[in-house]
Amino acid sequence: MNKLNWIFVVLLSVTTGFAQKGIDFRSESIDQVFQNARRAGKPVFVEIYSPDCHVCQSFMPTLADPRVGKFYNEKFVSKKLELMSQSTQDWLKAHRLYVPSLPLFLYFDGQQNLIHYAMSNNSADEVIRHGNVALDPKNRAQVFRQRFDKGERAANFLIDYGMFAKVTTDTVGNLKAMEAYAKQQPVSTYANQTNWLVLQKLIMDSDNPLAVYFINNQGAYKQYGPQPVHDVAENIIMSSLYCSRAGRYEPSRILRIRDQLVKIGVTPQVAANRTLLPEVGAYFRAKQTEKATARMDKQANTAPLTVPEFIYICRYFNKNSPDATDVPTVIKWSNKALGMKPTTNEQADLYYEQAEAWRRAGKKADGLKAAQKSMELAKTAKMDTKRNMTQLSKLK
Repeated sequence: MNKLNWIFVVLLSVTTGFAQKGIDFRSESIDQVFQNARRAGKPVFVEIYSPDCHVCQSFMPTLADPRVGKFYNEKFVSKKLELMSQSTQDWLKAHRLYVPSLPLFLYFDGQQNLIHYAMSNNSADEVIRHGNVALDPKNRAQVFRQRFDKGERAANFLIDYGMFAKVTTDTVGNLKAMEAYAKQQPVSTYANQTNWLVLQKLIMDSDNPLAVYFINNQGAYKQYGPQPVHDVAENIIMSSLYCSRAGRYEPSRILRIRDQLVKIGVTPQVAANRTLLPEVGAYFRAKQTEKATARMDKQANTAPLTVPEFIYICRYFNKNSPDATDVPTVIKWSNKALGMKPTTNEQADLYYEQAEAWRRAGKKADGLKAAQKSMELAKTAKMDTKRNMTQLSKLK
């Protein structure tokens, strides 16, 4: 091969190499990526991945496909974010985004508004298709809520909307979509493969008809294995118990959740432990202080508490009780803890809570006595006494 031909071959290989480039994931920070995208007038494509994720690894050849690269490099500015890095966690939190599975494809406009998402099948055509949908203002996920509000109820659409709502931490949207979806499903299909996946990935409410049937008829799902069935049921129930809307539940809903936990095999005592504070909080919201006090007192007698736990429940009642009917029991709890050889710091805390309880009950003399004792102990333990000084001023 003469020198000229050799140079031609080298140039051809270099040119071909550039032509066959996959997605150009930028190395600069995510904020800089958005700045560059705004200057270029392009949306942003973000892949959330993990280096330990085998599915993510299987997508690498697809994302390096020349057709995929040509499309995404022309239409988007792209960035990869590693899920477990602190910067990614901070960024996801700031944008109120949840990652249900990996890899997750997120599409944004230049102002960092999420316009679409995808959990794609692993093919070049599918990855390109999702990119095209993200560019379509009439069909991308950004308009799912409007489509739902206008009455669209196709099953696949409800699944897509339910997942988008979950990704964007729109709990209300997810509940509405999944409630509408469940109402469409014949009971005979509740345990099929599609609805098993819906239970695994989308249902967040243990009162959803699909979830109620699932919890009450676990044998119908035996083909999926006993442990996965138990884990999915427990996850749905616990999601219902600790979600933000749980702060508005009535006591009956908390009791129903406790019963659901028992139904799936959680021991009654463990179920009672898990629902304790939500149940007490629900009684407080319902102005049922006597029931709240009785429930906590039963717990204290059933599962003996440590001194720090007694301090916690005394403080919890002092801060949250809507009236003073619980005060005699709070005093009883603090006295019981004082008899358990607490440290000086703990004694200071217990007398402080006693003083707060007496103050709530209008018994200033008893409160002042406890407050003075707390102050003495706090000084001995070299604790910060600012709260003690404030308390004493309220009792004098």
